[in-house]
Amino acid sequence: MGNSSRKESEEEGGEKKGDKEEVAEKKVKKEEVFEDEELPLVVAKLLASGDPVLDLSYYKFRRLPRQVSDLQHLEKLYVCGNRLRDIPKRIVQLQGLRTLALDFNKLDDIPLSVCQLTNLTCLYLGSNRLMSLPPEMRNLQSLRCLWVESNYIQRFPKQLYDLPHLRSLQFGDNRLCSLPSDLWRMEALRGLWLYGNRFQEFPRVLLKMEQLEILDLDHNRISEFPNLHHLPALQLFSYDHNPVKEPPHVGEEVIIVGEGAEDVLQARDRRKEAKERAEKEAEEVAAAAAAAANPVIHGILKKLRMSSALNLAAAKEKETNGAIPSSATEGDEDELHSKDEWSEFERQGVALDELGYEEEGQGYEWEELIYEGEGYEGYEGAGLEYERAEMDYEYEGEELEEHAQRGGA
Repeated sequence: MGNSSRKESEEEGGEKKGDKEEVAEKKVKKEEVFEDEELPLVVAKLLASGDPVLDLSYYKFRRLPRQVSDLQHLEKLYVCGNRLRDIPKRIVQLQGLRTLALDFNKLDDIPLSVCQLTNLTCLYLGSNRLMSLPPEMRNLQSLRCLWVESNYIQRFPKQLYDLPHLRSLQFGDNRLCSLPSDLWRMEALRGLWLYGNRFQEFPRVLLKMEQLEILDLDHNRISEFPNLHHLPALQLFSYDHNPVKEPPHVGEEVIIVGEGAEDVLQARDRRKEAKERAEKEAEEVAAAAAAAANPVIHGILKKLRMSSALNLAAAKEKETNGAIPSSATEGDEDELHSKDEWSEFERQGVALDELGYEEEGQGYEWEELIYEGEGYEGYEGAGLEYERAEMDYEYEGEELEEHAQRGGA
């Protein structure tokens, strides 16, 4: 009896075990059938396009289509807003993938297959059901941007310390109450979002992270902020929806967002405008003082420019009309007068190039060269016409003399 009953129970256990295996096999087959089911025409076209960027967001997929794992040319894959609970292991074939977006799905854990995509630089896992990050996250040595906002993470994952290139960490809307005291080890970090957590005090370790450029602590329970001048690289600090009495002290170039921030920024702008206005007035006073110190030099240079302009106009009028204009005499007198002044100026040992007017003189000489070239060409043309006229006149004279001789004969 005992042996037979034991045998029967073993047979029943074997049947139960077989039933479980059979159920598991059926489940796998069902999933495979689902993955291989006919896809919408739009998705089929996307898969066949050969584009390195594939966006399959908001198609209500429960499983990632099998065909995706065969697209080894993919560089960016967006599968946001679906119903994914897992990612198939064969996704590791996509070693060329740089960006993977799995936001707004139903992931309870980060699949280990994702942690094997070692060339990833951006990984988006927001709005899932994550409570922690796996130790295998340290395999993603190329990761620069990690977003895990709107999950249920209570402790900061120290495995992120081992990601040497991580610059942007989005940890908003989780359940953090504190930060580890050695967070400063994340030396590459530039942007840190911690809004919507449960901080009651400002995490002092952040004062040691002098490389931070963006820090967001919105929607926490912090009632007092320390002096943030200790963060010299900081460009944006957001503290909105915290029970603070006054805005924190930050550098003059830092943009702040929160209660009382607008008044601080406006006062800063007024100070900046007043400083710029004072600097401009000081420059104008210095320029006026420099001009007042050398009135003779400026007067002589002004006369030289006026004389040059008059001479140029007179020469052009002479070339056009063939006569000397009445204003030429006045121009000559001005030129002689300016030359006398210039001689006196040279006797005082002052040179134009030392005063920074060398370029202006070069421009004046260039105008004279242009004028001389134009005048020469015009004069040469007139001479040729005049010689041609003389030749024609002699020819006509010879004809008349020959005609008279014939008539006399």
